[in-house]
Amino acid sequence: MAPFYALASAFLFALSNHFSHVGLEQSDARSGTLVTIATSCLVYWLFAPFFLHVSYFFTQAVILFALVGIIRPALSSALAITSIKMMGPTLTSALTAATPLFGALFAILLLGEKLTLPVAAGTGAVVAGAIVGAWNPQGMKRAWPLWAIALPLGASLIRATGHVVTKIGLVELPSPSFAVLVGNTVSMATGIIAFKWQRRPFLGTPTSHLWFMASGVANALSLQFLNNALQVGDMVSVIPIVSATPVFTMLMGYFYFGREIITWRTLATIALIVPGVILVAVSH
Repeated sequence: MAPFYALASAFLFALSNHFSHVGLEQSDARSGTLVTIATSCLVYWLFAPFFLHVSYFFTQAVILFALVGIIRPALSSALAITSIKMMGPTLTSALTAATPLFGALFAILLLGEKLTLPVAAGTGAVVAGAIVGAWNPQGMKRAWPLWAIALPLGASLIRATGHVVTKIGLVELPSPSFAVLVGNTVSMATGIIAFKWQRRPFLGTPTSHLWFMASGVANALSLQFLNNALQVGDMVSVIPIVSATPVFTMLMGYFYFGREIITWRTLATIALIVPGVILVAVSH
């Protein structure tokens, strides 16, 4: 079931990206992130009686899930939504597909694994994909600044960290739904504190809020399927399948939403990054 869970997670995450993109037309990234996370959190608390046991809160795993919630999805979603607004959902999804690359790097640096030729080749493909996506021929002005690449890459780094910590927590407490519940609750609290501290105005319209709520539901289901996959399968075999998100994002954007202009650079970026991260993950 792990491949099915991972593929469903990729599809739902791509759908969440497009919902956020529509919502951003009448709102900003910070407000949209709060609505998205709050919706995801509410969904899990509504269904908590079906999977939650009080004893879960007295395990060490709850600490790990809470740590994940501090950085994901609050920070990762904020970076991803900002990137979607600046660069579009397809290129954002392509660059955030570097998550398996960061996961492999963690294994090399923290676990002492060797840098093999497939890992080096995959790293080169990801770097080349980022360069192709940022390159602008004939000195023409880009629609987004070069530093914007750090937004989706930062989101992928955070997600890779969250995947590793969640996998460790699920070994002790095999409850994917509880992991999402704790993570989203802590993440929502973190997001609200940051929002109040910065004294940002809450922007948006009822229509934009509905789109972000739809994004929150899709994102909640995506995390559920992802955690199911991590529970029953190996991370190195799950994350490459989740990296199919850019493909779903591109197809939805082209055939249904009609919001993405597919250029040769977008296709080249996806063609380089997705096989690159799959090569890195499979090699481990």
